[in-house]
Amino acid sequence: MKTVTVLTTTYNRDKLLKRLYNSLCNQTEKNFNWLIVDDGSTDNTKIAINKYMQEKKLNIKYIYQTNSGKHIAINRAVKIVDTPLVFIVDSDDYLTENAIERINNYYYKYKEYKGLCGFSFLRKYTNGEINNKKFPKNEMIESYIDARINRNIAGDKAEVFYTHCLREFPFPEYKNEKFMSEAVVWIKMAQKYKMVHINEAIYIGDYLEEGLTKNIRKHKITSPLGYMDYAKALMSKNCNIKAKVKGIILYGIYGKFAIRKYMLLVKQIKYKILFTILYPVSTFFYYKWKKEK
Repeated sequence: MKTVTVLTTTYNRDKLLKRLYNSLCNQTEKNFNWLIVDDGSTDNTKIAINKYMQEKKLNIKYIYQTNSGKHIAINRAVKIVDTPLVFIVDSDDYLTENAIERINNYYYKYKEYKGLCGFSFLRKYTNGEINNKKFPKNEMIESYIDARINRNIAGDKAEVFYTHCLREFPFPEYKNEKFMSEAVVWIKMAQKYKMVHINEAIYIGDYLEEGLTKNIRKHKITSPLGYMDYAKALMSKNCNIKAKVKGIILYGIYGKFAIRKYMLLVKQIKYKILFTILYPVSTFFYYKWKKEK
């Protein structure tokens, strides 16, 4: 039985997909699916994927959607996944040769462990350097909030989720908004589930100049409602005070980009006094970001 679906959402990455495809072909464990959601590409992405499918080296399923955003593509994809695990891998990144094998090993090791939503591995750059830092303990079992936010372990990791958890916690969708922090969902999951945090790098990638991460602020500003959700997630009860303060400030910033009046913003959150105190800070950064965009 296949345990893993590698889920790739892509937009105009026809040339970079080849590297990911090769890394999947070279996996020591071949028993997995590759599900690709084309988010409205206008290059030769479909031609490239058709070629890969004709080679019949991998079990590939291809879906096309009008350009809507990665989070909406993920929502659509998880509805049709037929494996217990989903591994979200960006189209401009690739995997170590033993990535699927290591995921399978940990899946069977923790198969009977209750209350998990998945596994968090390390990512590394093409020069071999680990993205940000390792976890304080290998196979540490904690929630995303405790392990990442409260321990201040930033940077991207390689998360593998149980499919049923992604279905339980879909990304919010807003009309005309194409960007959303994945942490919105990861934090919601953390209210109910924990993850196994593993100090093994199975995911390789750099940040491209034209990629989402390099241009993240510009994208956030164009999707303020989604990033208000992210800000509110940071105010969750289990997040530490540093995260809450950050969330309150961001909530005010994106609320202004969403053209929401102060009284409406303050009405919708718990920390009303702290929001009032920090609102001038939010206003300062709103005008600063607006000028820079």
